[in-house]
Amino acid sequence: QVQLVESGGGLVQPGGSLRLSCAASGSILRINAMGWYRQAPGKERELVAITSSGSTNYADSVKGRFTISRDNAKNAVYLQMNSLKPEDTAVYYCNADIRRPYYSGVRGYWGQGTQVTVSS
Repeated sequence: QVQLVESGGGLVQPGGSLRLSCAASGSILRINAMGWYRQAPGKERELVAITSSGSTNYADSVKGRFTISRDNAKNAVYLQMNSLKPEDTAVYYCNADIRRPYYSGVRGYWGQGTQVTVSS
């Protein structure tokens, strides 16, 4: 059993900030990449930010405003979102590539999603 649980979403005014958290739990041998994706109504799910082996990558639309970080001891990943814009409104999903005990492969796991709404 592996679970990813997100928290921190909500309603915020333009220019405001939110910090999303995601913690993985369960039978985990190793977590490789962890990242955040988002999906707005009528749009495809898109990568927001990802971190792996100490490196990070961001979508152009969030560069300079969002920061991804990890706490490996807690199997957690965070997304600090500043200067939020209405176009940031979406359901945000946590994703992690996880290797489980006695299983040689790595698969991706998804959180349930957390709603972020940026509106005045």
